[in-house]
Amino acid sequence: MKIRRLGAAVAAIGAGAIVLSGCSAPEAEDSGLDEGTSVSAAWNQAFYAYNGNTSYGNATANANIIYLTNPGFNYYNNVPELVTNDSFGTYELVSEDPLQVSYTIADGVEWSDGVPIDAADLLLSWAANSNAFNDPDFDPSEFQDPETGAITEDFPEDQVYFDGGGSGLDLVDEVPEISDDGKTVTLTYSKPYVDWETAFDIDLPAHVVAGEALGIDDPTEAKERLISAIQNNDAADLAPIANTWNTAFNFTEMPENEALVVSSGPYTIEEFVADQYITLRANENYTGDLQPNIEELTIRFIGDPLAAVTALENGEVDVISPQSTTDVVEALEAVDGVEIIKGLEGTYEHVDLQFDQSKSGHFDDQRIREAFLKTVPRQQIVETLIEPIIGDEAIVRNSQLFVPGAEGYDEAVAANGSDAYAEVDIEGAQALLAEAGVENPEVCILFDSENPRRVNEFAIIQESANQAGFNVTDCSDAGWGGLLGTPGAYDASLFGWQSTGLAVTEPRANYVPGGINNLNYYENEDVTALFDELETTFDEAEQRRILTEIDAHLWADAYGVTIFQFPSVTGVKDTITGVDPSILAPTIFWNAWDWELAE
Repeated sequence: MKIRRLGAAVAAIGAGAIVLSGCSAPEAEDSGLDEGTSVSAAWNQAFYAYNGNTSYGNATANANIIYLTNPGFNYYNNVPELVTNDSFGTYELVSEDPLQVSYTIADGVEWSDGVPIDAADLLLSWAANSNAFNDPDFDPSEFQDPETGAITEDFPEDQVYFDGGGSGLDLVDEVPEISDDGKTVTLTYSKPYVDWETAFDIDLPAHVVAGEALGIDDPTEAKERLISAIQNNDAADLAPIANTWNTAFNFTEMPENEALVVSSGPYTIEEFVADQYITLRANENYTGDLQPNIEELTIRFIGDPLAAVTALENGEVDVISPQSTTDVVEALEAVDGVEIIKGLEGTYEHVDLQFDQSKSGHFDDQRIREAFLKTVPRQQIVETLIEPIIGDEAIVRNSQLFVPGAEGYDEAVAANGSDAYAEVDIEGAQALLAEAGVENPEVCILFDSENPRRVNEFAIIQESANQAGFNVTDCSDAGWGGLLGTPGAYDASLFGWQSTGLAVTEPRANYVPGGINNLNYYENEDVTALFDELETTFDEAEQRRILTEIDAHLWADAYGVTIFQFPSVTGVKDTITGVDPSILAPTIFWNAWDWELAE
């Protein structure tokens, strides 16, 4: 057994960690595919959506697969730094005033079904993620399944609504221009946008979306119809296109329609068995730089971390990165022929409170929110569950926006008001409940029922909060991710946000109305205005000032509490080389194309 420790690069995710220029990927080489080879990895949640840009599909379990099958113009390595993927396409800053960026698909790039990737795919991505065609007065929540959070079949057929949005594309008001050769689109922003370099990419094949939506078999005809619908704001076509984009790619087993798993990257989805595994195979039509060495990669869904260790020991999987506990680490250290990689992740644990449409309806009163947060024993959770794993690195995180150790973290903590929840205050909570005139208010907490650490956290929180007079109940579910944005499903949620990049505006989606990650219906006009200001601020000191102000608002509003930065423990069989986890999602999978069988 060999133990390796990740460095302290997690601090780079904090405020001011902005990347405006990247390094290039290696020059394309002949495929190094080792035919007939296979590797199996474990993940703690099952894949359920091939569109990760909807509020329903936006989860790490989906993002891992999408990353391996549909990489785009750039990605993050494990330094972390932004790497441009020129073999897929290039982008260029055409003008700073107004901000204009052009995106060009490289020659010969195709989807796995042989259809060329072109401007139609880019235009669909803009339409779906810019909110350009969405009615701001339309409320989709009444058309969401209360058990899964997915959009239901009774969604109005004539309603144009893309369940995407965010990443600055809402600043691109006009339909992007398409080049004469159909391979380039140019986006014009209404104002400068600091994270323009990571704002745009392709998510789904236009010919598949339009073909399914409009009943068109010919891919060229389907793309032409889609372009026309977007350029002419044709609601009759855009409504079914949007609904297909929102829902058709949600599946929990291999779909009968193989068009729904078309890919553009090094791997394609070959087999998918519900709640068991998904198998990826090297894409025969892929000609880019990210050529895989392993022909077949299977990702098994194992929610129980100790079961993942057992699977590794029994040879059922070769790579695991389970949510770590003391028991997991001890069990992993007892397995022969395994390298253990320890460190911190870019993920942080937190409790969020529902501001609107909560299960019990209590948290629309700030006094009750504050009272509950005063009972969350953050230090006890860290000392009990995290410190035994990583020792002195286990500390309470006291900022919603800054990572411990990042530039600006200490200053933010000193000013953001998080000290109000530094220690459990049962008497203070009781006084607030008395002032609010409520007795034994129920707080139903949503969390992953199959995650032992979350189960333990819930028990610790429940015991503490009940002492103050709360009635803390269990809303846990194995499908917790799909329920996060579902009205009335819970009162508080316990889960982790995983960083996917270094964009300074990345948190915006969590805290502004309509943001793809604003799953608790939080709204503060000052916070929204500050994020608007942040989008056009290129000075790093000013960025930190704005983020510190936002942080203070979140704590003052009793938005929720942060708890800890995730400890990371990865186990790799010595028969596999090239596994080198990143602190950013998709963590262990960021360079899966480099994995090889050891000689």
